[in-house]
Amino acid sequence: MSDITNNSLTEIVDLIKKKEIKSEEVTNAYIENVKKGKKLNSFITESFDNALTQSKIFDAKPNYESLLPGIPLAVKDLFCTSGVRTTAGSKMLENFVPTYESTITSNLWSEGAFLLGKLNCDEYAMGSSNETSFFGNVINPVKENTVPGGSSGGSASALAAHLTPATIGTDTGGSIRQPASFTGTVGLKPTYGLCSRWGIVAFASSLDQAGPMTKTVSDCALMLEAMSGFDPKDSTSIDRKKENYSKKLTHNIKGLKIGIPKEYRVDGMPNEIEELWEKGKKILKEEGAEIIDISLPHTEYALPTYYIVAPAEASSNLARYDGVKYGFRSPNGSNLIEMYENTRSEGFGDEVKRRILIGTYVLSSGYYDAYYIKAQKVRQLIKTDFDNAFTKVDAILTPSTPSSAFKIGEKKDDPISMYLNDIFTVPANLAGIPAVSVPIGRDKNNLPLGLQLIGKPLGEQTLLNLALSMERKSNFKQNIIKWWEK
Repeated sequence: MSDITNNSLTEIVDLIKKKEIKSEEVTNAYIENVKKGKKLNSFITESFDNALTQSKIFDAKPNYESLLPGIPLAVKDLFCTSGVRTTAGSKMLENFVPTYESTITSNLWSEGAFLLGKLNCDEYAMGSSNETSFFGNVINPVKENTVPGGSSGGSASALAAHLTPATIGTDTGGSIRQPASFTGTVGLKPTYGLCSRWGIVAFASSLDQAGPMTKTVSDCALMLEAMSGFDPKDSTSIDRKKENYSKKLTHNIKGLKIGIPKEYRVDGMPNEIEELWEKGKKILKEEGAEIIDISLPHTEYALPTYYIVAPAEASSNLARYDGVKYGFRSPNGSNLIEMYENTRSEGFGDEVKRRILIGTYVLSSGYYDAYYIKAQKVRQLIKTDFDNAFTKVDAILTPSTPSSAFKIGEKKDDPISMYLNDIFTVPANLAGIPAVSVPIGRDKNNLPLGLQLIGKPLGEQTLLNLALSMERKSNFKQNIIKWWEK
């Protein structure tokens, strides 16, 4: 059999269920790829012994009824895994080993999958290029010296390089969709509350949402089906019947209305992005969908709103890292206050400290009303824009990112330029609605470009159907040459 790792997740599951290949063979193939892919720096912690043991257990007593039978999966290092180091890409948690399992990973393991390893990410998910990680930057397998996007950069890189058959990331302001666009993969941010946040290292609690990152839309539907579901341990979890996304997947989108927001045309956006957007509209029209121009008037305020709300919640969430309970503790300081100060200044990286400072400032007594309260009011206006739009349309089509993947180090010293990467992805997080990035084409440098579909609350099935239709018609092919193995 040719290299099994070139197959999609759905194809591998099918081969295992047909007894044409064993889980141990699949696992060994991915372990081999991970060993050859060290240059990409996409893994923080490898879990090979566990994966091989689990694959042998599965092969000895297979359960072909599960959604992910005998599938090894690497996951973003923000998901707590019992007995396996979980770092969140930070020195602060460099040696933290949780005694509990996140709900999302538990759901995946209960469907027959098991852990292959933990994937690199921006520190505490704060970044758009995977350059803020304590464990070094990740490289985009599409082209050497380019970023894979962030914060789920390790997930996107490992997936595109065939180091894992599928993966999961977290998306607070675009951290699944932007790296998916940069690496030519599919990334879905579900409706807020569809996937449990319990056991995920928190960044901004009202925005964080876990989601699948996969090679194909069919794989995305399968992963979402496996990982979603009500969790009483998460107070924001939605109590509803579990959906069979993969079984209901169809490319028949006839009669659906697709909105095109005029506010997503930004100054300085490359012509290639505009052309790609036109291509996406043409595909959907040919497939029987109706294209309608809409307005989302408060879009221009989304980025400043996000960069008040997210840092505010981050400063609150990250207050727990004080060197007392767990994680890194500085040996410097003659008293408790000095120990606190040294622990936080030595344990956090520059970007995390920047966001904690911004967050603490906007929450301070003199500025709380002027910044945080005002941002929450604008957030509601942004959500209302979407609510109004969805009375006329079934989904919204926009670019995923304002550019293709940029060079490593190109924006590292310019935080504002880096933050602008989230301009198209942030609004969906503020509104708590689902959005998916699908690879559609390439720029003049042959780098992948994605389009984003934004849906109604709990409209994942419609989004997946639209994405499947676009995937079929765009005929995007991943053509990565494995330069890192040379």
